Amino acid sequence: MATKKSCKTTVDHNRGGKQGKSPDPVLPTKSQRWIEGGRRAICVDHSSHRSLAKELQKVLDQGAWEWPKRRVYFFSDLHADADAFLDSLIACGGVNKTGPEDGDLKLTKTGRKSLFVIGGDCFDKGPSNLRLLRVLRILQQRGARTRILAGNHDLRMLLGALAISNRNDPRNEHFFVRNGPKMVPFLKEVWDQYLHDGKGLRGVPDSRDCRRILYPSKNWSQRFPFHASWLMPDREVKRELKRMRYKQARFEKECDKAGISIRMAYAAAMKWRRLFLHRNGEFAWFFRDMELTHRQGSFLFLHAGLDDRIARIIHDKGLKALNQMFRDQLFGSPLEFYHGPLANMVRTKYRPDDMPLTAYGANLIHAMGIHAVVHGHQSLLHGQRILLRRGIVNFECDSTMDRNTRDKEGLAGYGVAVTIIEPDGQVIGISRDYPYRKVFELT
Repeated sequence: MATKKSCKTTVDHNRGGKQGKSPDPVLPTKSQRWIEGGRRAICVDHSSHRSLAKELQKVLDQGAWEWPKRRVYFFSDLHADADAFLDSLIACGGVNKTGPEDGDLKLTKTGRKSLFVIGGDCFDKGPSNLRLLRVLRILQQRGARTRILAGNHDLRMLLGALAISNRNDPRNEHFFVRNGPKMVPFLKEVWDQYLHDGKGLRGVPDSRDCRRILYPSKNWSQRFPFHASWLMPDREVKRELKRMRYKQARFEKECDKAGISIRMAYAAAMKWRRLFLHRNGEFAWFFRDMELTHRQGSFLFLHAGLDDRIARIIHDKGLKALNQMFRDQLFGSPLEFYHGPLANMVRTKYRPDDMPLTAYGANLIHAMGIHAVVHGHQSLLHGQRILLRRGIVNFECDSTMDRNTRDKEGLAGYGVAVTIIEPDGQVIGISRDYPYRKVFELT
Protein backbone atom coordinates (compact mmCIF):
# COMPACT_ATOMS: atom_id res chain seq x y z
CA MET A 1 0.00 0.00 0.00
CA ALA A 2 1.13 3.59 -0.44
CA THR A 3 3.86 4.66 1.96
CA LYS A 4 5.74 7.28 -0.05
CA LYS A 5 5.45 10.94 0.85
CA SER A 6 4.54 11.94 -2.71
CA CYS A 7 2.12 9.91 -4.80
CA LYS A 8 2.86 10.09 -8.52
CA THR A 9 0.05 10.00 -11.06
CA THR A 10 -0.20 10.62 -14.76
CA VAL A 11 -3.79 11.86 -14.76
CA ASP A 12 -4.65 14.71 -17.15
CA HIS A 13 -7.73 16.87 -16.62
CA ASN A 14 -8.22 18.37 -20.08
CA ARG A 15 -11.94 19.10 -19.84
CA GLY A 16 -12.78 20.02 -23.44
CA GLY A 17 -16.23 21.08 -24.66
CA LYS A 18 -19.63 20.28 -23.20
CA GLN A 19 -23.09 19.56 -24.56
CA GLY A 20 -25.32 22.01 -22.71
CA LYS A 21 -24.54 20.64 -19.26
CA SER A 22 -24.06 22.07 -15.81
CA PRO A 23 -20.66 23.51 -14.83
CA ASP A 24 -17.76 21.07 -14.59
CA PRO A 25 -17.73 19.03 -11.40
CA VAL A 26 -14.81 19.82 -9.13
CA LEU A 27 -12.28 16.99 -9.26
CA PRO A 28 -9.42 16.33 -6.83
CA THR A 29 -5.99 17.63 -7.81
CA LYS A 30 -3.98 16.38 -4.81
CA SER A 31 -3.18 12.78 -3.89
CA GLN A 32 -3.56 10.87 -0.64
CA ARG A 33 -2.41 7.42 0.38
CA TRP A 34 -5.54 5.31 0.16
CA ILE A 35 -5.50 3.99 3.70
CA GLU A 36 -5.30 7.52 5.11
CA GLY A 37 -8.83 8.11 3.87
CA GLY A 38 -10.23 6.30 6.89
CA ARG A 39 -13.80 5.04 6.82
CA ARG A 40 -14.56 6.85 3.56
CA ALA A 41 -11.81 4.96 1.77
CA ILE A 42 -11.59 1.58 3.52
CA CYS A 43 -14.40 -0.62 4.76
CA VAL A 44 -13.46 -1.36 8.36
CA ASP A 45 -14.66 -4.51 10.06
CA HIS A 46 -11.74 -4.49 12.47
CA SER A 47 -11.21 -2.80 15.80
CA SER A 48 -9.12 0.00 14.28
CA HIS A 49 -7.66 1.27 11.05
CA ARG A 50 -4.23 0.32 12.32
CA SER A 51 -5.18 -3.34 12.70
CA LEU A 52 -6.67 -3.32 9.20
CA ALA A 53 -3.49 -1.78 7.82
CA LYS A 54 -1.41 -4.53 9.39
CA GLU A 55 -3.67 -7.28 8.05
CA LEU A 56 -3.71 -5.71 4.60
CA GLN A 57 0.07 -5.51 4.53
CA LYS A 58 0.24 -9.15 5.60
CA VAL A 59 -1.92 -10.11 2.63
CA LEU A 60 0.17 -8.02 0.26
CA ASP A 61 3.33 -9.78 1.45
CA GLN A 62 1.94 -13.27 0.79
CA GLY A 63 2.57 -13.44 -2.95
CA ALA A 64 4.07 -11.49 -5.82
CA TRP A 65 1.65 -9.22 -7.65
CA GLU A 66 1.63 -9.06 -11.42
CA TRP A 67 0.59 -5.63 -12.63
CA PRO A 68 -1.10 -5.09 -16.00
CA LYS A 69 1.20 -4.52 -18.95
CA ARG A 70 -0.87 -1.51 -20.00
CA ARG A 71 -2.81 1.10 -18.03
CA VAL A 72 -6.40 0.09 -17.22
CA TYR A 73 -9.28 2.54 -16.79
CA PHE A 74 -12.24 1.03 -14.92
CA PHE A 75 -15.73 2.59 -15.04
CA SER A 76 -18.73 0.92 -13.45
CA ASP A 77 -22.44 1.40 -12.78
CA LEU A 78 -22.96 4.22 -15.29
CA HIS A 79 -26.71 3.52 -15.27
CA ALA A 80 -27.51 5.30 -18.52
CA ASP A 81 -25.92 8.64 -17.62
CA ALA A 82 -23.87 9.61 -20.67
CA ASP A 83 -22.70 12.91 -19.16
CA ALA A 84 -21.23 11.08 -16.19
CA PHE A 85 -19.40 8.75 -18.57
CA LEU A 86 -18.11 11.55 -20.83
CA ASP A 87 -16.69 13.55 -17.93
CA SER A 88 -15.17 10.41 -16.41
CA LEU A 89 -13.47 9.60 -19.71
CA ILE A 90 -11.93 13.05 -19.74
CA ALA A 91 -10.97 12.82 -16.06
CA CYS A 92 -9.05 9.60 -16.62
CA GLY A 93 -6.63 11.31 -19.01
CA GLY A 94 -7.29 8.87 -21.84
CA VAL A 95 -9.74 11.03 -23.81
CA ASN A 96 -9.93 14.67 -24.90
CA LYS A 97 -13.17 16.47 -25.74
CA THR A 98 -12.67 18.41 -28.99
CA GLY A 99 -16.11 20.01 -29.30
CA PRO A 100 -19.62 20.23 -27.85
CA GLU A 101 -21.10 17.06 -29.37
CA ASP A 102 -20.92 13.55 -27.96
CA GLY A 103 -18.93 12.45 -30.99
CA ASP A 104 -16.24 15.07 -30.43
CA LEU A 105 -13.89 12.64 -28.70
CA LYS A 106 -10.24 11.95 -29.36
CA LEU A 107 -7.99 9.47 -27.62
CA THR A 108 -4.89 10.93 -26.05
CA LYS A 109 -1.51 9.32 -26.58
CA THR A 110 -2.02 7.63 -23.21
CA GLY A 111 -5.55 6.52 -24.08
CA ARG A 112 -4.41 4.84 -27.31
CA LYS A 113 -2.13 2.58 -25.27
CA SER A 114 -4.60 1.85 -22.48
CA LEU A 115 -7.52 -0.50 -21.82
CA PHE A 116 -11.00 0.82 -20.98
CA VAL A 117 -13.00 -1.67 -18.88
CA ILE A 118 -16.73 -1.04 -18.45
CA GLY A 119 -17.69 -2.85 -15.26
CA GLY A 120 -21.39 -3.47 -15.88
CA ASP A 121 -24.77 -1.79 -15.43
CA CYS A 122 -24.84 0.48 -18.44
CA PHE A 123 -28.64 0.14 -18.41
CA ASP A 124 -31.30 1.46 -16.04
CA LYS A 125 -32.30 4.66 -14.28
CA GLY A 126 -31.28 7.11 -16.98
CA PRO A 127 -31.49 9.75 -18.25
CA SER A 128 -30.69 7.93 -21.54
CA ASN A 129 -29.71 4.30 -22.08
CA LEU A 130 -29.28 4.71 -25.83
CA ARG A 131 -27.17 7.85 -25.65
CA LEU A 132 -24.78 6.21 -23.19
CA LEU A 133 -24.36 3.20 -25.47
CA ARG A 134 -23.72 5.49 -28.44
CA VAL A 135 -20.96 7.25 -26.51
CA LEU A 136 -19.42 3.88 -25.69
CA ARG A 137 -19.58 2.91 -29.35
CA ILE A 138 -17.92 6.19 -30.37
CA LEU A 139 -15.12 5.44 -27.92
CA GLN A 140 -14.59 2.07 -29.62
CA GLN A 141 -14.71 3.63 -33.08
CA ARG A 142 -12.01 6.11 -32.06
CA GLY A 143 -9.73 3.12 -31.55
CA ALA A 144 -10.03 2.49 -27.81
CA ARG A 145 -9.38 -1.01 -26.51
CA THR A 146 -12.49 -1.88 -24.52
CA ARG A 147 -13.90 -4.70 -22.43
CA ILE A 148 -17.60 -4.71 -21.57
CA LEU A 149 -18.55 -6.71 -18.49
CA ALA A 150 -22.05 -7.89 -17.63
CA GLY A 151 -24.01 -6.16 -14.88
CA ASN A 152 -27.25 -7.33 -13.31
CA HIS A 153 -29.28 -4.55 -14.94
CA ASP A 154 -27.80 -5.26 -18.36
CA LEU A 155 -28.66 -8.93 -18.11
CA ARG A 156 -32.20 -8.33 -16.91
CA MET A 157 -32.76 -6.22 -20.00
CA LEU A 158 -31.34 -8.93 -22.25
CA LEU A 159 -33.44 -11.62 -20.59
CA GLY A 160 -36.50 -9.43 -21.10
CA ALA A 161 -35.78 -9.16 -24.83
CA LEU A 162 -35.17 -12.90 -25.12
CA ALA A 163 -38.40 -13.71 -23.24
CA ILE A 164 -40.61 -12.28 -25.96
CA SER A 165 -39.61 -15.14 -28.26
CA ASN A 166 -39.85 -17.77 -25.49
CA ARG A 167 -43.63 -17.92 -25.50
CA ASN A 168 -43.79 -21.70 -25.04
CA ASP A 169 -41.14 -21.96 -22.35
CA PRO A 170 -42.59 -21.48 -18.84
CA ARG A 171 -39.08 -21.16 -17.44
CA ASN A 172 -38.37 -17.93 -19.27
CA GLU A 173 -41.53 -16.33 -20.68
CA HIS A 174 -41.98 -14.08 -17.64
CA PHE A 175 -38.68 -12.22 -17.86
CA PHE A 176 -40.06 -9.32 -19.93
CA VAL A 177 -42.66 -8.25 -17.40
CA ARG A 178 -40.36 -9.22 -14.55
CA ASN A 179 -38.39 -6.04 -15.28
CA GLY A 180 -41.49 -4.19 -14.14
CA PRO A 181 -41.67 -0.41 -14.03
CA LYS A 182 -37.95 -0.13 -14.83
CA MET A 183 -38.72 -1.40 -18.31
CA VAL A 184 -41.17 1.37 -19.19
CA PRO A 185 -38.81 4.40 -19.41
CA PHE A 186 -36.59 2.44 -21.79
CA LEU A 187 -39.55 1.49 -23.99
CA LYS A 188 -40.59 5.15 -24.04
CA GLU A 189 -37.04 6.06 -25.02
CA VAL A 190 -37.11 3.62 -27.94
CA TRP A 191 -40.54 4.85 -29.03
CA ASP A 192 -39.50 8.51 -28.96
CA GLN A 193 -36.29 7.95 -30.90
CA TYR A 194 -37.45 5.45 -33.53
CA LEU A 195 -41.24 5.16 -33.73
CA HIS A 196 -42.85 8.53 -33.08
CA ASP A 197 -43.21 9.48 -36.77
CA GLY A 198 -46.79 8.24 -37.04
CA LYS A 199 -45.84 4.89 -38.53
CA GLY A 200 -44.85 3.18 -35.29
CA LEU A 201 -48.13 1.29 -34.90
CA ARG A 202 -48.34 -0.05 -38.44
CA GLY A 203 -48.87 -3.79 -38.33
CA VAL A 204 -49.04 -3.85 -34.53
CA PRO A 205 -51.70 -6.27 -33.15
CA ASP A 206 -54.60 -5.07 -31.06
CA SER A 207 -54.17 -4.52 -27.32
CA ARG A 208 -55.38 -7.99 -26.38
CA ASP A 209 -52.83 -9.73 -28.63
CA CYS A 210 -50.05 -7.41 -27.43
CA ARG A 211 -50.74 -8.47 -23.85
CA ARG A 212 -50.82 -12.11 -24.90
CA ILE A 213 -47.36 -11.79 -26.47
CA LEU A 214 -45.69 -9.64 -23.81
CA TYR A 215 -47.18 -11.22 -20.68
CA PRO A 216 -46.67 -14.76 -19.41
CA SER A 217 -49.31 -17.21 -20.63
CA LYS A 218 -52.47 -17.68 -18.57
CA ASN A 219 -51.34 -21.00 -17.12
CA TRP A 220 -47.78 -19.84 -16.46
CA SER A 221 -48.27 -19.63 -12.70
CA GLN A 222 -49.31 -23.29 -12.66
CA ARG A 223 -46.52 -24.49 -14.96
CA PHE A 224 -43.63 -22.44 -13.61
CA PRO A 225 -43.27 -24.06 -10.14
CA PHE A 226 -42.72 -27.51 -11.64
CA HIS A 227 -40.05 -26.36 -14.10
CA ALA A 228 -38.33 -24.10 -11.55
CA SER A 229 -38.28 -26.57 -8.67
CA TRP A 230 -34.96 -28.10 -9.66
CA LEU A 231 -33.30 -24.66 -9.54
CA MET A 232 -35.15 -22.75 -6.83
CA PRO A 233 -36.33 -23.65 -3.33
CA ASP A 234 -40.10 -23.54 -2.73
CA ARG A 235 -39.95 -20.24 -0.87
CA GLU A 236 -38.18 -18.62 -3.83
CA VAL A 237 -40.73 -19.99 -6.27
CA LYS A 238 -43.57 -18.56 -4.18
CA ARG A 239 -41.76 -15.24 -3.95
CA GLU A 240 -41.30 -15.18 -7.72
CA LEU A 241 -45.00 -15.80 -8.32
CA LYS A 242 -45.95 -13.03 -5.91
CA ARG A 243 -43.45 -10.67 -7.50
CA MET A 244 -44.82 -11.38 -10.96
CA ARG A 245 -48.44 -10.70 -9.92
CA TYR A 246 -47.38 -7.32 -8.57
CA LYS A 247 -45.26 -6.34 -11.58
CA GLN A 248 -47.78 -7.45 -14.17
CA ALA A 249 -50.48 -5.45 -12.40
CA ARG A 250 -48.28 -2.34 -12.43
CA PHE A 251 -46.91 -2.59 -15.95
CA GLU A 252 -49.71 -0.86 -17.84
CA LYS A 253 -50.19 1.70 -15.07
CA GLU A 254 -46.55 2.70 -15.54
CA CYS A 255 -47.08 2.79 -19.31
CA ASP A 256 -50.00 5.17 -18.81
CA LYS A 257 -47.85 7.44 -16.63
CA ALA A 258 -45.18 7.49 -19.35
CA GLY A 259 -47.72 8.30 -22.03
CA ILE A 260 -47.53 5.05 -23.98
CA SER A 261 -50.23 2.47 -24.64
CA ILE A 262 -49.75 -1.30 -24.49
CA ARG A 263 -49.57 -1.29 -28.31
CA MET A 264 -46.83 1.36 -28.24
CA ALA A 265 -44.99 -0.70 -25.60
CA TYR A 266 -45.25 -3.76 -27.85
CA ALA A 267 -43.97 -1.83 -30.89
CA ALA A 268 -41.06 -0.49 -28.84
CA ALA A 269 -40.25 -3.98 -27.53
CA MET A 270 -40.11 -5.36 -31.08
CA LYS A 271 -37.88 -2.48 -32.17
CA TRP A 272 -35.68 -3.06 -29.12
CA ARG A 273 -35.19 -6.68 -30.17
CA ARG A 274 -34.17 -5.61 -33.66
CA LEU A 275 -31.75 -3.01 -32.33
CA PHE A 276 -29.99 -5.33 -29.88
CA LEU A 277 -30.49 -8.93 -30.96
CA HIS A 278 -30.50 -8.87 -34.76
CA ARG A 279 -27.09 -9.33 -36.34
CA ASN A 280 -27.14 -5.92 -38.04
CA GLY A 281 -28.90 -4.05 -35.25
CA GLU A 282 -27.47 -0.69 -34.21
CA PHE A 283 -26.56 -2.04 -30.76
CA ALA A 284 -25.93 -5.69 -31.62
CA TRP A 285 -22.30 -5.22 -30.60
CA PHE A 286 -23.21 -4.57 -26.96
CA PHE A 287 -24.41 -8.01 -25.86
CA ARG A 288 -22.25 -9.75 -28.49
CA ASP A 289 -19.07 -8.33 -26.93
CA MET A 290 -20.16 -8.71 -23.31
CA GLU A 291 -18.13 -10.91 -20.95
CA LEU A 292 -18.70 -12.03 -17.39
CA THR A 293 -15.17 -11.32 -16.21
CA HIS A 294 -11.75 -10.20 -17.38
CA ARG A 295 -8.26 -10.53 -15.96
CA GLN A 296 -5.19 -8.33 -16.17
CA GLY A 297 -2.21 -9.62 -14.18
CA SER A 298 -3.21 -10.20 -10.56
CA PHE A 299 -6.43 -8.19 -11.02
CA LEU A 300 -9.81 -9.79 -11.73
CA PHE A 301 -12.49 -7.46 -13.09
CA LEU A 302 -16.20 -8.26 -12.70
CA HIS A 303 -19.42 -6.55 -11.73
CA ALA A 304 -20.24 -7.81 -8.23
CA GLY A 305 -18.21 -10.59 -6.63
CA LEU A 306 -17.10 -14.19 -6.20
CA ASP A 307 -18.22 -17.29 -4.37
CA ASP A 308 -16.64 -20.68 -3.77
CA ARG A 309 -18.23 -22.37 -6.78
CA ILE A 310 -17.00 -19.68 -9.16
CA ALA A 311 -13.55 -19.81 -7.56
CA ARG A 312 -13.50 -23.56 -8.28
CA ILE A 313 -14.42 -23.01 -11.94
CA ILE A 314 -11.75 -20.34 -12.36
CA HIS A 315 -9.15 -22.59 -10.73
CA ASP A 316 -10.06 -25.76 -12.65
CA LYS A 317 -11.15 -24.45 -16.05
CA GLY A 318 -9.94 -20.86 -16.37
CA LEU A 319 -11.62 -17.59 -17.29
CA LYS A 320 -12.10 -18.42 -20.97
CA ALA A 321 -14.21 -21.44 -20.04
CA LEU A 322 -16.12 -19.39 -17.47
CA ASN A 323 -17.00 -16.73 -20.04
CA GLN A 324 -18.13 -19.43 -22.46
CA MET A 325 -20.33 -21.01 -19.78
CA PHE A 326 -21.84 -17.58 -19.25
CA ARG A 327 -22.82 -17.20 -22.91
CA ASP A 328 -24.06 -20.78 -23.21
CA GLN A 329 -26.35 -20.47 -20.19
CA LEU A 330 -27.50 -16.94 -20.92
CA PHE A 331 -28.74 -17.74 -24.40
CA GLY A 332 -29.51 -21.43 -23.87
CA SER A 333 -31.07 -21.66 -20.41
CA PRO A 334 -31.78 -18.19 -18.98
CA LEU A 335 -33.52 -19.43 -15.83
CA GLU A 336 -30.59 -21.72 -15.01
CA PHE A 337 -28.26 -18.79 -15.47
CA TYR A 338 -30.32 -16.30 -13.47
CA HIS A 339 -30.69 -18.55 -10.43
CA GLY A 340 -27.29 -20.23 -10.64
CA PRO A 341 -23.76 -19.40 -9.51
CA LEU A 342 -22.82 -17.43 -12.63
CA ALA A 343 -25.48 -14.80 -11.97
CA ASN A 344 -24.15 -14.48 -8.42
CA MET A 345 -21.13 -12.75 -10.00
CA VAL A 346 -23.33 -9.88 -11.14
CA ARG A 347 -25.55 -9.46 -8.08
CA THR A 348 -23.91 -10.71 -4.87
CA LYS A 349 -23.47 -8.27 -2.03
CA TYR A 350 -22.16 -11.00 0.26
CA ARG A 351 -25.37 -11.05 2.25
CA PRO A 352 -26.27 -14.08 4.36
CA ASP A 353 -28.54 -15.43 1.60
CA ASP A 354 -25.94 -14.92 -1.16
CA MET A 355 -23.69 -17.78 -2.22
CA PRO A 356 -20.69 -17.58 0.13
CA LEU A 357 -17.03 -16.92 -0.47
CA THR A 358 -15.01 -18.72 2.20
CA ALA A 359 -11.31 -19.18 2.84
CA TYR A 360 -11.53 -22.24 0.57
CA GLY A 361 -12.57 -20.16 -2.43
CA ALA A 362 -10.13 -17.38 -1.63
CA ASN A 363 -7.25 -19.86 -1.53
CA LEU A 364 -8.23 -21.18 -4.96
CA ILE A 365 -8.19 -17.64 -6.34
CA HIS A 366 -4.82 -16.88 -4.78
CA ALA A 367 -3.46 -20.12 -6.25
CA MET A 368 -4.28 -18.71 -9.71
CA GLY A 369 -2.16 -15.63 -8.97
CA ILE A 370 -5.23 -13.39 -8.50
CA HIS A 371 -4.86 -11.12 -5.48
CA ALA A 372 -7.31 -8.29 -6.18
CA VAL A 373 -10.90 -8.05 -7.41
CA VAL A 374 -12.07 -4.82 -9.05
CA HIS A 375 -15.85 -4.44 -9.14
CA GLY A 376 -18.88 -2.18 -8.79
CA HIS A 377 -22.47 -2.96 -7.78
CA GLN A 378 -22.32 -1.61 -4.21
CA SER A 379 -23.16 2.07 -4.41
CA LEU A 380 -20.77 4.29 -2.46
CA LEU A 381 -21.09 7.99 -1.58
CA HIS A 382 -17.41 8.94 -1.14
CA GLY A 383 -15.73 7.47 -4.18
CA GLN A 384 -13.96 4.13 -4.38
CA ARG A 385 -13.25 1.95 -1.37
CA ILE A 386 -10.95 -0.93 -0.41
CA LEU A 387 -12.31 -3.96 1.42
CA LEU A 388 -10.28 -6.97 2.47
CA ARG A 389 -12.53 -9.98 1.92
CA ARG A 390 -11.24 -13.46 2.86
CA GLY A 391 -7.70 -12.30 2.17
CA ILE A 392 -8.56 -10.90 -1.28
CA VAL A 393 -8.17 -7.15 -1.80
CA ASN A 394 -11.43 -5.76 -3.20
CA PHE A 395 -11.48 -2.40 -4.96
CA GLU A 396 -15.13 -1.35 -4.77
CA CYS A 397 -15.72 1.15 -7.57
CA ASP A 398 -19.44 1.92 -7.79
CA SER A 399 -19.12 5.63 -7.05
CA THR A 400 -22.81 6.49 -7.57
CA MET A 401 -22.57 7.99 -11.05
CA ASP A 402 -26.09 8.51 -12.39
CA ARG A 403 -27.98 11.61 -11.37
CA ASN A 404 -31.21 9.80 -10.48
CA THR A 405 -29.52 7.72 -7.80
CA ARG A 406 -27.50 10.72 -6.64
CA ASP A 407 -30.64 12.80 -6.24
CA LYS A 408 -32.11 10.13 -3.95
CA GLU A 409 -28.87 10.10 -1.93
CA GLY A 410 -28.70 13.90 -1.64
CA LEU A 411 -25.72 14.24 -4.00
CA ALA A 412 -25.56 17.03 -6.54
CA GLY A 413 -25.47 16.57 -10.32
CA TYR A 414 -23.99 13.50 -11.95
CA GLY A 415 -20.97 11.61 -10.69
CA VAL A 416 -17.49 11.58 -12.18
CA ALA A 417 -15.20 8.70 -11.26
CA VAL A 418 -12.55 6.38 -12.65
CA THR A 419 -10.29 3.75 -11.13
CA ILE A 420 -6.88 3.53 -12.78
CA ILE A 421 -4.50 0.57 -12.51
CA GLU A 422 -1.00 1.59 -13.52
CA PRO A 423 1.60 -0.87 -14.88
CA ASP A 424 4.21 0.56 -12.50
CA GLY A 425 2.30 -0.60 -9.44
CA GLN A 426 -0.44 1.84 -8.43
CA VAL A 427 -4.20 1.86 -8.18
CA ILE A 428 -5.67 5.37 -8.27
CA GLY A 429 -9.25 6.19 -7.35
CA ILE A 430 -10.62 9.51 -8.64
CA SER A 431 -14.10 10.73 -7.72
CA ARG A 432 -15.83 14.09 -7.56
CA ASP A 433 -17.17 13.02 -4.14
CA TYR A 434 -13.80 12.72 -2.41
CA PRO A 435 -11.30 15.59 -2.02
CA TYR A 436 -8.18 13.56 -2.91
CA ARG A 437 -7.03 11.05 -5.49
CA LYS A 438 -6.76 7.86 -3.47
CA VAL A 439 -3.47 6.11 -4.26
CA PHE A 440 -2.71 2.47 -3.39
CA GLU A 441 0.69 0.92 -4.04
CA LEU A 442 2.75 -1.96 -2.71
CA THR A 443 5.67 -1.18 -0.45
